[in-house]
Amino acid sequence: MGAAAVGVAVSLVLTFVVDRGDDDGKGGGGHTVAASSSAPGASQSTDVSPSPSPSASGPELPPGYRSFDDPEGFRIAYPDGWTRSTVASTYGIDVVNYRSGDGEHRLQVYQVAEPTPAASFELYLSDQTPKPDGFRKLGLQTLDDGSFTGTRLEYTAGSLKGEPDIGTWHVYDERFVASDGAIYAIAAYGPDADGHADELELLATAVTWFCPQAGTCDDTSAN
Repeated sequence: MGAAAVGVAVSLVLTFVVDRGDDDGKGGGGHTVAASSSAPGASQSTDVSPSPSPSASGPELPPGYRSFDDPEGFRIAYPDGWTRSTVASTYGIDVVNYRSGDGEHRLQVYQVAEPTPAASFELYLSDQTPKPDGFRKLGLQTLDDGSFTGTRLEYTAGSLKGEPDIGTWHVYDERFVASDGAIYAIAAYGPDADGHADELELLATAVTWFCPQAGTCDDTSAN
């Protein structure tokens, strides 16, 4: 992939062995979707079953994942058998949610309005932005490495609006500058009770595979 994606991959490789919402407005990271990068409530979305087609080339996918060219204008990868839904946003692309069949795991993608990933999280973590019930910040990591600009928030929440009651949720929310120059967020959600490795794999795969239509992504590894 291009420089931005490569930077993402490098950052993820370096941090993969370490241990990243909603109720918000964008549904992912617990933000609000007004003029900011929060996500619209998941309860407003309508589920449909996507029919992804594997790409001819690209970063190598983990077993059980497939590539998908989303109608919102980006390529991503997520586990086989998941469903897709969208929620209208007041900024950029619609908020896109991919969910597991049992609803206990989710990937969320949306565009960020703030000028930088760091500024987006500064707004989200401020008192003026509502948080999910039981929100607890676990960490905020800067992933900048010279060729990649991104920040990752890790947190837990007792419940998420429009999502099933599974106990405590664990969330990784990463916001980064993509190869088209726009700022996107990808958030991975899952039960805190089963550990954090599954959410981190979801996030790592989705971000590494992410490619906006207007960007330049070098597909050098065949599937």
